[in-house]
Amino acid sequence: MNKALHLKYAQHTDEALMQLVKEKNAQAFEVVYDRYAKRLYNYFLRMLWKDREKARDFTQDLFAKIADRPELFDPTRTFTTWIYSIAHNMCKNEYAKHEVRTRVHKDIKSGDAFTEYPLGGKGMDKSEFMQELKSALDDMDEVKRTTFTLRFDQELTIPEIAEVMQCNEGTVKSRIFYILKDLSVKLKAYEGILFWLCSWLMGGF
Repeated sequence: MNKALHLKYAQHTDEALMQLVKEKNAQAFEVVYDRYAKRLYNYFLRMLWKDREKARDFTQDLFAKIADRPELFDPTRTFTTWIYSIAHNMCKNEYAKHEVRTRVHKDIKSGDAFTEYPLGGKGMDKSEFMQELKSALDDMDEVKRTTFTLRFDQELTIPEIAEVMQCNEGTVKSRIFYILKDLSVKLKAYEGILFWLCSWLMGGF
């Protein structure tokens, strides 16, 4: 796609682009892919046991489905919640296939979200905190880990998470409440960061 055309389509909303994709517009599909491929790859990577090859395959499969059947997109929904709903269901199917519903191994961001947060405090170490956070999340059930990843890592709002996970917003808020409760016990030594983390997670309320 030439630069001028790319800039033109870059001004479109996701939903408008999908309408063009339905009309077999390859350039519009490229823009959608550019916007979401990396985000979905990172999502699959964290949800599918940090398996890079599997994450790549799932990302390509997802976009192949969109290219083959763009008419499945429901224009009454936001594209973000629609595509994450598909990704979420793909992961659920993979868990069932391998019978590992009780343990979903994934990683959390390398720490980018904390770059603006001054860790401070004697003996306070960001990498140490991230390792402790990862360990605490690994001990949680699949539903809580998914909720945390969608909220913190993918930065979806509470309504978006509710749509992706097919539950009401109150249920999402309740899950986040219990996630924070668990973390406050397991990561008590990091109260300062936890206060920031709680503010982040509750930002979509």
